[in-house]
Amino acid sequence: ELTTVRVQDPRVQNEGSWNSYVDYKIFLHTNSKAFTAKTSCVRRRYREFVWLRRQLQKNAGLVPVPELPGKSTFFVGSTDEFIEKRRQGLQQFLEKVVQNVVLLSDSRLHLFLQSQLSVPEIEACVQGQGSQTVTEAILHYAMSNCGWVQEEETRP
Repeated sequence: ELTTVRVQDPRVQNEGSWNSYVDYKIFLHTNSKAFTAKTSCVRRRYREFVWLRRQLQKNAGLVPVPELPGKSTFFVGSTDEFIEKRRQGLQQFLEKVVQNVVLLSDSRLHLFLQSQLSVPEIEACVQGQGSQTVTEAILHYAMSNCGWVQEEETRP
C-alpha cells in the first residue's frame, strides 16, 4: 500500500491585516484501504494541525505522535523562508502520521485530510452530532468540491 501526502502552495490569507494567516494545500493520493477517497485536496492552517496533533495524542495512548514545526514568533530570516520551513515540517509530520497504523485509525485524521470541515464540524461529525457520518462527509467532499466525479447534467 502506498500513501503520498504533500503539503504545498502556502497562501497568506487576509494579507496586511492583523488577523492574517497562512494556509497550506494538503494533497493526498493513496491506494490504502484505510482511506475512503483515493485522492483528496484540502487547505488547512497551522492552528488546525496543532488541534489535530492534540487529538491524535489524546487517542493514541502510548503511541508517540510526531512533532510539529515550532510556532516561532521571533524568526530570524525572511517570512518566505519561515513559511517554507514550516511547510516542510508540516509535510514531515503528516508523512509520519499516515505511516502509523494506530494514528491512521483516528477518524479526525481522515476528516482533516479528506474534507474541508472546520475543527468544530469535525468534532461534531466524529461524535455523531453532525448531519453526516465520517464516510459520508468525505465522499460528499470528494464528489462536490474537488470535482473528481462529474455530475450528470439534468435535462428539463
